[in-house]
Amino acid sequence: MSTEANKAFVQQYFDAIRKDKSPATLATYMTDEDLKHHIAMYDVALPGYWLEAEQMIAEGDLVNVRATGHGIQNGPLGEIPPSGKEVKFPLFITYRIANGKIAEHWMLADMLTVLQQIGAMPAPAQS
Repeated sequence: MSTEANKAFVQQYFDAIRKDKSPATLATYMTDEDLKHHIAMYDVALPGYWLEAEQMIAEGDLVNVRATGHGIQNGPLGEIPPSGKEVKFPLFITYRIANGKIAEHWMLADMLTVLQQIGAMPAPAQS
């Protein structure tokens, strides 16, 4: 696939998982088992969460995405009980596309921001 086709594929994937994170939908877009586990973990803590792509850059079989995660913490996040609070956090993900599916991913999510927004960690003092 071309770099433009890979970016369009990743956007299509974001649109699909916003509506449905079922195993069948995930199998349509990925072979990366670790990514399936990440999605399941986030969907427990932030049921119905979604990702908004802010920027995509592609080279070869890689697509880099700067995005914002959106959700409401209606489930436990590890040992942290549900807060019912809305979260909005930045993240950066690189996907490797192979044979028309996501084969690997690398993700950095700003979990400190999430912890501050749900009240599990104090926000920095304002000066």
